[in-house]
Amino acid sequence: MTAYWTVWLFLFVPLTFALGEGYALWKGKTTLSRYIWTLSKAWPPFPFVAGGLTGFLAAHFWWICMGCPVP
Repeated sequence: MTAYWTVWLFLFVPLTFALGEGYALWKGKTTLSRYIWTLSKAWPPFPFVAGGLTGFLAAHFWWICMGCPVP
């Protein structure tokens, strides 16, 4: 199962991002950065919500605490 998540994270995600961005640039469609900018303009709390979710996940995965079981 470790190989699956490694391939998904380091191959599938960047590949689909590159394909999506390439397609958007080729066809003159919205890129991811333009989409995020438009979303932030339409709903100003978005960057703070995204930052909060990122911080929550960082604390969830990488917070080192006393007595936490280490796999």
